[in-house]
Amino acid sequence: MTQDHKHDEKDENETRLITAGQQQWIDWIVRLQSLAQAGLHYGRDRFDLERYQEIRDIAARMMAAQADLPLTRIRDLFCNEEGYQTPKIDTRAAIVKDGKILLVHENSGKWALPGGWCDVDQSVASNTIKEAKEEAGLDVKVERVIAIDDWRRHNKINNPFGIIKIFSLCRVLGGSFQPNSETTETRYFARHELPENIAEEKTSRDQINRCFDAAADPDWQTHIE
Repeated sequence: MTQDHKHDEKDENETRLITAGQQQWIDWIVRLQSLAQAGLHYGRDRFDLERYQEIRDIAARMMAAQADLPLTRIRDLFCNEEGYQTPKIDTRAAIVKDGKILLVHENSGKWALPGGWCDVDQSVASNTIKEAKEEAGLDVKVERVIAIDDWRRHNKINNPFGIIKIFSLCRVLGGSFQPNSETTETRYFARHELPENIAEEKTSRDQINRCFDAAADPDWQTHIE
């Protein structure tokens, strides 16, 4: 399990609903940090590198103030990479059976589509398959991509980095739920039966409903943002 996966539960506990004004500040801070990170990667002059590092430190302090999180936590999440900064990839499996969709019940008490961060040694398809097995106990085959979403347009969480969420329609080949460290049970829900406590920061109600639409439409066109 990667370090990012270890942070999943803690990240969820630090979820914050944010206003449009706060989101604008966060977007500016993320951009500032990414420019500083690129400067540290491509820069050669010692004095320039010192300035880029100072800019990165200031961006971390600004993010800590906006997110109301400890500076050490922000540095761990926000300033722990090298090279040109790119978004993180999150994969989600949509498993629909008899008009109902499979959700996993997480240790946090919320429900979500099975999935998580894409590990560095996995492709989108293989990570989707892996997460379905780990969280739902199911062996699945990825059949088609439902959507590639920009997290900022759909999900409620104050993350200090960009996230691209990829939803894939999957077919069950076998398997059954097994107790694990991330989820406590699985259940199939009809569209009108979706639970109230959905992990909107991971898979929003609208995203789940779109998975229903894709499963019912053999001519579904992948939604790309």
